[in-house]
Amino acid sequence: MPIHITADGTEIYYKDWGRGRPVVLSHGWPLNADSWEGQQLFLAEHGYRVIAHDRRGHGRSTQSWDGNEMDTYADDLAGLIEHLDLTELTLIGFSTGGGEVVRYLGRHGSARVAQLVLVSAVPPFMLRTADNPGGVPVEVFDGIRAGSLADRSQTYRDLADGPFFGNNRAGQHPSQGMRDAFWRQGLQAGARNAYESIAAFSATDFRPDLDTIDVPTLVIHGDDDQVVPFEVGGAASAARIRGAALTVYPGAPHGITDTHRDELNKDLLAFLRTA
Repeated sequence: MPIHITADGTEIYYKDWGRGRPVVLSHGWPLNADSWEGQQLFLAEHGYRVIAHDRRGHGRSTQSWDGNEMDTYADDLAGLIEHLDLTELTLIGFSTGGGEVVRYLGRHGSARVAQLVLVSAVPPFMLRTADNPGGVPVEVFDGIRAGSLADRSQTYRDLADGPFFGNNRAGQHPSQGMRDAFWRQGLQAGARNAYESIAAFSATDFRPDLDTIDVPTLVIHGDDDQVVPFEVGGAASAARIRGAALTVYPGAPHGITDTHRDELNKDLLAFLRTA
């Protein structure tokens, strides 16, 4: 398997498909690189070299005891990019992966990066605090933590069958296979890794990172996202990033990489071709 070994010995698995200008895909919680298959295959077939990795503790990467937070995720990503010597790349982050790529830019700069795309992404800051009153109450994330400890498998099943793909909304009909894939990928993640990652995606403040972004940026978000609410995520990020373009999918849920695959692929390709 293609593996990058980090400074602390963690093995990061990645898929490297196609040839051309590089695109790096960063996945959501508690998923892995397989969640990007629809985009990775499409973009590789349209002339791009597309890399998707399993974050530490997820999928086929090492279930490391430590490092389950955004700084380490970003440093792992930097190591992979340097290992493959990628330049003029487009970073695309979905959900938690949006936090990872934004933190990468905040910590490592944009010397290797030409473009950024945030899809249903967790920045700027999900958690409700005194200086972020529009955020999501901590009780929501405490509930996910409690469910993860009590019955992790059922918690993932409930997310897949409910808010993640909008299956609890009239008119939304995500397939059984789509929902099963979420559950399967979730259970491939390490229990501790996935548990600690809840704090990483919910309680990390990415506002300072967004202020450093100096590359063309596209923000894509569904306005019926029940996981990362539109006003908390996409709308706030697009308003904060200098010059960012915002594309809103009306009535769309969180998991638009699957539910709106064709529309997303078309928008990603169009943006890539502007570089």
